[in-house]
Amino acid sequence: MTLPEPVEPRRCDYEGSNYQETFWDSGERLYEDLAEAAALRRLLPPSGSLLLEIGAGAGRNTPRYQGHQKVVLLDYSLSQLIQARQRLGANERYLYVAADVFQMPFVSGLFDTATMIRVLHHLTDGRRAFAEIRRVLQPQGVFVLEYANKLNAKAIGRYLAGRQAWSPFDPQPVQFVELNFNFHPKTTRSWLVEKGFQIEKQRAVSFFRIELIKRAIDARLLARVDSLLQPIGALALFSPSLFVRSRAVGASLRAGPGEFFRCPACGQVGFHRTQSSLDCSTCGRIWPIEDGIYNFKQQAD
Repeated sequence: MTLPEPVEPRRCDYEGSNYQETFWDSGERLYEDLAEAAALRRLLPPSGSLLLEIGAGAGRNTPRYQGHQKVVLLDYSLSQLIQARQRLGANERYLYVAADVFQMPFVSGLFDTATMIRVLHHLTDGRRAFAEIRRVLQPQGVFVLEYANKLNAKAIGRYLAGRQAWSPFDPQPVQFVELNFNFHPKTTRSWLVEKGFQIEKQRAVSFFRIELIKRAIDARLLARVDSLLQPIGALALFSPSLFVRSRAVGASLRAGPGEFFRCPACGQVGFHRTQSSLDCSTCGRIWPIEDGIYNFKQQAD
């Protein structure tokens, strides 16, 4: 009997997007940005050696990781990382890596902290992503996740009023537009536990994500009130955005001294480094280094 080929998850690619400029720099989402910053401050460890920022984009949150000695910005889009490097500069604290969250180019047990903010809602296979994140985390490493909450108050109201077809109470993810998903809190927590995480804290965020309220009240005031509500809201998870802090538990590997990259194609460690590439010593694939960005998204010709 021939087994079916595994289904490869689809990727949401922000290549060439001006997302940072139109979505954040315009100031229209200043309230959401400040509310998320407050949640990060509460959930992040105060210090650490190596943090992995998954879906770093143009580096919106990167300056908020000041307690960590080194930050690796990982994104599937090269153009987003180019923008991040332009914003943040060629700082030795930052390492820019273009790669796939489902197959990251790092040895197992490398990072003591990982964050993934506004990324899960673009992933077609959250379980697989969590398993890969768990692999690259050290034992007892901290993972801070943000995700779009299916069970939010607005969705519940629309469903009960007959204005929305999908049920917010259904535990399965819902794709409301192409490659944009909302997730049920119970389902997301179960996936984390299944893949080797122990949940420590939850925070409900962005209670006031309603245009009428945002136009009427100053964003900074809204964010301060939101910050006060976040711990209380964790008891009733009805906000559109949820943050979870979890810890890697169970038996796992820890990276050895000097180990860092591994080939995402063959999974082996060992590269010959040139000025412009990392050449895998096992499978021979050549991964470019371009403008300070390690490109594991596309092999060199």
